[in-house]
Amino acid sequence: MTCRRALQRALIASALVTVVATAGAQTPAPAAPAQSHDVAELARKTQNPISDLVSLPFQFNFNSGGAFAESTGLNLNFQPVIPFSVSAHWNAIARVIVPINSLPTGPGTRQSGFGDTQGQLFFSPKTTGSFIWGAGPMMSMPTATMSAVETGSWTLGPGAVVVQMTGPWVLGGLFQQFWTFADSGDARDVNLFVFQPFINYNFGKGWALAFAPIVTADWNADGDEWTVPAGLGITRTTVFSGRPMNIGVQYYYNVTKPDSAAGNTLRFVIALLYPSKK
Repeated sequence: MTCRRALQRALIASALVTVVATAGAQTPAPAAPAQSHDVAELARKTQNPISDLVSLPFQFNFNSGGAFAESTGLNLNFQPVIPFSVSAHWNAIARVIVPINSLPTGPGTRQSGFGDTQGQLFFSPKTTGSFIWGAGPMMSMPTATMSAVETGSWTLGPGAVVVQMTGPWVLGGLFQQFWTFADSGDARDVNLFVFQPFINYNFGKGWALAFAPIVTADWNADGDEWTVPAGLGITRTTVFSGRPMNIGVQYYYNVTKPDSAAGNTLRFVIALLYPSKK
């Protein structure tokens, strides 16, 4: 009887040792640390229109004053940017701008819908220097669904961008020219120049001051061709729930503008960032 009990205890002890050993072997390894992101470097890339960064920006422009008086017009631009390699020495950067508008058209009335869709393709040499440039074709397609912004024109033209990175500064300019090359017969002829200078000063930790007004010249206008904004903003590149993103707010006052344009713009930007995995 004593031997039987001793044998039972030995079997139970052996079983407990086996269970403990098995549990220890099955204990999951510590999770790999989440991928870290250099927000300062990402901030500089978001300020470079021809960087190798995939991004999905949403730009909200609230326009008021001027011809809009006490009303406010909303222009939301969805602007995906997709860079890709075309050779050992060249990158291509594809950008699309899809505008969605809600504009006042009179006392108590509004129009909402899409504007003309724009496609941009820049070719840029692969370089590690502080000076970067790119150039390529620009096209606008008559996709507008509202008469307030409808042109009915297919337009085409050249575009170019230059970027200089010096210490905390990212400086440069984007140049575009559009001409009508096909239309629906009753379309509005387009002869439009667009210039967007940009000056960014990076404080570190993803914070930056930003100056990026959109200057336009409608060469077909009679006497009020230019729209020239002046203003400033602040941006922050951060990581939220594992997703790198850039957020910012800017304000611009139109120093010169057509009589039909708004007087000022309050701009909010949020861009989802997809950095390449090294």
